[in-house]
Amino acid sequence: MSSEMRIKIIKNGPYLVSGGVPLYQQVIITDDAGHTRELVDEKEYPKQETYTLCRCGESKNKPYCDGTHNDIDFDGTETASRKPYIDKAEVFEGPELKLTDAYEFCDHSRFCLRSGGIRKLIKESDNPEARKTAIEEAMICPSGRLVLWDKKTGEAFEKEFEPSIVLVHDEQKKCQGPIWVRGKITIESSDGSEYEARNRVTLCRCGKSENKPYCDGSHWMNAEQKLKFRKKWGLD
Repeated sequence: MSSEMRIKIIKNGPYLVSGGVPLYQQVIITDDAGHTRELVDEKEYPKQETYTLCRCGESKNKPYCDGTHNDIDFDGTETASRKPYIDKAEVFEGPELKLTDAYEFCDHSRFCLRSGGIRKLIKESDNPEARKTAIEEAMICPSGRLVLWDKKTGEAFEKEFEPSIVLVHDEQKKCQGPIWVRGKITIESSDGSEYEARNRVTLCRCGKSENKPYCDGSHWMNAEQKLKFRKKWGLD
């Protein structure tokens, strides 16, 4: 990873991206049952050394910032906890796999729901098919909420990502999803401190998240819908 690649959060303003970070747009693909399965390339943006991405959700030049945040008095206050991921995560264990799950990172991209959900699959991880599906679901989780570990080796299952940014297009929900940051790119707070560098995180770009700078699914869910979603899938 280039040490120069960085995302600087501007106070009540955009994300300032520097270091020539590649920028893509990908669309979420669903299977016949309607479950999200993967993300595929939709567009690659011209490479730029520096660019600013809209964070308020109201730019007329998306994905780039056009200064609209100033006109609407956008409140981009960062409220996310600074604790390391592992200190925030719940632990779920099965015969062969261990799952760490930090729900507050959830962007509601829904990759963990196939085949009864990843927690059910963990319990059945001595079944080769259940183990395979659980690994697929955890590794594609854009937000990094879910990390799956091999209990025998203690190693996490992670894809080797090129440091890059992906703008997620959620075709199923007919909306634009989060900004998916891959490959441990440094994210600098507006106060100058740095967030934990992780292989996968998703940042808010609709301006509505209650866990800024991270996405919390507010681009397609309100508070009541989030509560129903958690209850339905046993996430409380």
